[in-house]
Amino acid sequence: MIETTDSVRSVPGAADCRPEDPLSVLPQVLGMVRLSGAIFFRADFHAPWGYWSPPTVELERALPPGRGSLVMFHIVVEGTFWITMQDGTRALAVPGDVVVMPYADAHTMRSADDTDLVSIASLLPPMPWTEFPRIDYGGDGAPTALVCGFLRGDAVLFDPVLRALPSMFVVHPTGPAASWVCASVDYAMHATGALPRVGSQDQRLSELVFTEVLRIFLTECDALELTGWLAALRDPVVGPAIALIHAAPARAWTVEGLARAAMTSKTVLVERFNSLLGRPPIRYLTEWRLRLASGLLRTTTFSVAEVGAQVGYSSEEAFSRAFKRALGAAPTRWRSEAPPTGW
Repeated sequence: MIETTDSVRSVPGAADCRPEDPLSVLPQVLGMVRLSGAIFFRADFHAPWGYWSPPTVELERALPPGRGSLVMFHIVVEGTFWITMQDGTRALAVPGDVVVMPYADAHTMRSADDTDLVSIASLLPPMPWTEFPRIDYGGDGAPTALVCGFLRGDAVLFDPVLRALPSMFVVHPTGPAASWVCASVDYAMHATGALPRVGSQDQRLSELVFTEVLRIFLTECDALELTGWLAALRDPVVGPAIALIHAAPARAWTVEGLARAAMTSKTVLVERFNSLLGRPPIRYLTEWRLRLASGLLRTTTFSVAEVGAQVGYSSEEAFSRAFKRALGAAPTRWRSEAPPTGW
């Protein structure tokens, strides 16, 4: 059994979450989003054109080593095309759209439904990429120009198990966010030569674009578009319980105590958690504590014992065991090997 403490003063955003409003956890979670290893490349197609892409494991080789799920996005500069995900999700993309695939799932992109498809691997330059990559493919018809980005995302939103986000979503930025998109397009359309350095302003630009696009989606999306963890936030049983956990992750929660605070029964709470998130509430609590701990290890000089106490462990040994079991390395080793960003 995990021993806990009520002290969470240094856990980011903990004091800002109000249990009566489950969606109040979103600013906290967005504040913990860490993006890294972004790469831009330019794609110029001419109709007819089309390609299929498997889950983009191959593209991971183009990114610097690191933790976190692979995220893909495309900024549409010119032209229109259809994009279809493996799960059947489908959208028509138009100029100014940003198409996001949070889990880099298998998909197709094509100028028209009857267009033949080739593998994306056959269009990409050989790896490793040492210069700014570019795709030029298709027939002699209408042009389509894209700026493509790949990066690693670290947050509950990108957990491929919890599936907080849909397999694909499309945002059409306006206002300040559109300025970031325009700057990214301008950079990618004129970039030549060596790839940007890790952590450079060029890579940071793509991270800013993605963060703004994500904020727009979460602000504007319809409840029917929400899946996984985000859908659970809107559930009348699970949502309040998640808000309570995020508001006080270091509290000595039990299933009975959490059910009582969320004004439901223990049986209903466990059933709803398992149904919506595929795990019982105490497992979710443990996973959230360890996510917070990974952030504290990366961004503070707290000792391992202090980090453990901040997220609910009064015993350094118990914290270290749980951390190693979940992340594959003891906290001290994980901290020394962790990149500046990424889970």
